[in-house]
Amino acid sequence: MQATLTINSRGVVTLPAKLRQAMGLKADDQLIAETTPEGLLLRPAVTLPLELYTAERMEEFDAAEAELAVVLSTRKVPR
Repeated sequence: MQATLTINSRGVVTLPAKLRQAMGLKADDQLIAETTPEGLLLRPAVTLPLELYTAERMEEFDAAEAELAVVLSTRKVPR
């Protein structure tokens, strides 16, 4: 599928609805713009959820690591 796009004075490009539907794109999806020898390539960006750790969550990690250290220190290592 091919479409002609226009860039407005703020640099915003609008993808026609048919193009968005054909590519399965929806509002707030992110695209990667990349220059290639053939021109400009737009492709969907892969985004992953990010967990921001609170102080309480960090304490949980520290406690779990301390428990693991105790278990590992009491384990017999085969020779």
